[in-house]
Amino acid sequence: MVDFGGWDMPVNYGSQIEEHHAVRRDAGIFDVSHMQVVDVEGPGARAFLRLALANNVDRLSVAGKALYSCMLTEEGGVVDDLIVYFFREEWFRIVVNAGTAEKDIAWLSRLREKAGAEVRLTPRRDLAILALQGPKAREKFWASFPAFHPATKDLNSFSAVLAGDWMIARTGYTGEDGFEIVVPASIAPDVWKTLTANGFRPAGLGARDTLRLEAGMNLYGQDMDENVSPLDAGLGWTVDLRSPRNFIGKDALESRGNGTAFAGLVLLESGGVLRAHQKVSTDGGEGEITSGTFSPTLQKSIALARLPRSISAGALVHVRVRDKPLGARVVKPPFVRHGKILVPVE
Repeated sequence: MVDFGGWDMPVNYGSQIEEHHAVRRDAGIFDVSHMQVVDVEGPGARAFLRLALANNVDRLSVAGKALYSCMLTEEGGVVDDLIVYFFREEWFRIVVNAGTAEKDIAWLSRLREKAGAEVRLTPRRDLAILALQGPKAREKFWASFPAFHPATKDLNSFSAVLAGDWMIARTGYTGEDGFEIVVPASIAPDVWKTLTANGFRPAGLGARDTLRLEAGMNLYGQDMDENVSPLDAGLGWTVDLRSPRNFIGKDALESRGNGTAFAGLVLLESGGVLRAHQKVSTDGGEGEITSGTFSPTLQKSIALARLPRSISAGALVHVRVRDKPLGARVVKPPFVRHGKILVPVE
């Protein structure tokens, strides 16, 4: 158990490698109740989120549809990354990171006051979140709770459905299929027991990190923060600069642009593991690793890194590991998606 964003969290329940493989090959379950659900309600909800988020909530018109986005500072740094769900015109739901939850709510509250928005912000600590991930996750969920099968069998990716006091979303942080379910916190232990009795393997922070890194997914505080533009963190696809809509940080992004390339690395030599803050030597100058680990699926060390803009996929670079330069190949993430290796490993 370790401190994570002010919460006691399990690094692993047993073998971290086996937990990782369970998600890639079968079905794993993560308790992610440390994440903060915030309901955004009121006649001004959509207009408020148009201003608050870098991605455009006008893309959300079908009830249950979800969108990944960042909230930015005026200078274009990332306050936090989040998922926003649309249920009706006066009700959106966002899920933010644990370590930034208080900061996020304070930031949104200040923006609401400044904009005079007609919205209510309701943090929902009465709710728990369980992530069910893996190629067999959906069928094992239906075996555990068959009553929810009709409402979720045709649920599209990045969509959610309300079923009683449950929210069931086809989202995740692993690169595998599955559901993230939001349930009343009072019943979460019993829900967990039912799911594990039906074949879900509990997985902790260790496997969650190796899985998300294989999937090329950013971790707030490591791959981006308030000093990093989403354009420099590989998140340009989450920023809507085309529409005339204004949002916090837009002017800074348009004037600054992106100064670095965000790419993946695969270590080609033995003798070390890629880790955050290691320096990367390239033909175009120096870069830096933001996240690194040993990939159980590739059986290689992998990383996400900010590199000079001139460096592209396929380039050979060197990473300084324990004062020794080791060769690595630049690749385009994700490394693994739906159990398949997507990058060269030699």
